[in-house]
Amino acid sequence: MTIAPDRLDGARGQAAWTDTRLLYALEEVVEKELNRHLKAAKEWMPHEYVPWSDGRNFDGVLDGEPWAPDQSKVTSIGRTALVVNLLTEDNLPSYHHEIASLFGRDGAWGTWVHRWTAEEGRHGIVMRDYLLTSRAVDPVELERFRMAHMSAGFESDNAHSMLHSVAYVAFQELATRISHRNTGRHSGDPVCDQMLARIATDENLHMVFYRNLLGAAFELAPDRTMCAVRDVVTGFRMPGHGMPGFERAAVQMALGGIYNLRIHHDDVLQPVLRYLRVLERGGLGPEGLAAQDELGAFLEGLDGQARRFDERQAAILARRAARG
Repeated sequence: MTIAPDRLDGARGQAAWTDTRLLYALEEVVEKELNRHLKAAKEWMPHEYVPWSDGRNFDGVLDGEPWAPDQSKVTSIGRTALVVNLLTEDNLPSYHHEIASLFGRDGAWGTWVHRWTAEEGRHGIVMRDYLLTSRAVDPVELERFRMAHMSAGFESDNAHSMLHSVAYVAFQELATRISHRNTGRHSGDPVCDQMLARIATDENLHMVFYRNLLGAAFELAPDRTMCAVRDVVTGFRMPGHGMPGFERAAVQMALGGIYNLRIHHDDVLQPVLRYLRVLERGGLGPEGLAAQDELGAFLEGLDGQARRFDERQAAILARRAARG
C-alpha cells in the first residue's frame, strides 16, 4: 500500500510528510526488509556458547565459593566492557516499549518489532550465562548495577519522532556491533570472543534493516530525513549512558580501543553516511541543504577531535608501557 503525502509544500512543490504518513508509506519497505532479514538470519542457540563445565556454586544460600578477581579469564578492559554491554542489553523491556509505541504492533512493523526483540533477548541471555558460568565478573556488583540501571528506566533522546528513531538505530546498531566485536577481541578469552562475534552478526543484520529503511525515507522525504540524520549524528549518545559509572567506564573503553571517537567517526558514522550518500544527496530544499551543511561541518570537527584523542591515547599508552 503506497501512501501519498497529505499535502504539498506550495513554495517548492515537495511532499510535506508527517511521521504518521511516513510510517504507513514505509510499510512496504519494512515488509521487504523483514523478508530479507529472515532469509539472512541463521538460528543459533545461546546455550552452545556458554562453558557450562566451568561453572560452580557461588557463596550464598548454596554455600559455594565466593567470587574473586583472579578467577576471571577476561582482561580488565574486557570485564569493564562486558558489564557495560550487558547492562545495555538488559534494558530491552524499555527498548521494546519504545519501538512498539513508535512503530506499532500490527502489520510488518509489528512483526519486525517482535522479531527484533526476540533476537536481542538472546544477547542478554548468552552474555549473562557466560559471565556467571565463567566467573568473568563480580556477580553481586553486576546484579546491583542491573537493578539500579533498570529501576531508573530509559527514554531515548529520539522518542519524540519515528523518523529520528529510525535514523538513530541505523547508527546505534552498528555502534553496538563494533563494541561487542572489539570487546571480544580484547577480552583475552577465545570463548568470549566467539560468543560476542555471534552477537555482532545479529547486530549487523539489524543495522542493515534500519539503514535500508532510512534510505527509503530519504527517497520519500529528503529534507525531513536529512534533518533527522543531522540531529541524531550531532547529538548521538549510546543507550547505556544512564547506567551507574558509565562515564568512567566509557573512558576506559575508549583508551582500551573498545569504542572511542576515532572508532565512532570512522567505523560507525562514515560507513552509514557513505552507503546512503548523505553528504552527496541532491534534490534538497533550503532546510535540507542547511542540515546537510551542518552535518558536514560537524563531521569535520569530529574528525579533528578524534585526531586529538588519538594523540592523547598514544601518549597515555606510552606512559603506561614505560611504567612496565
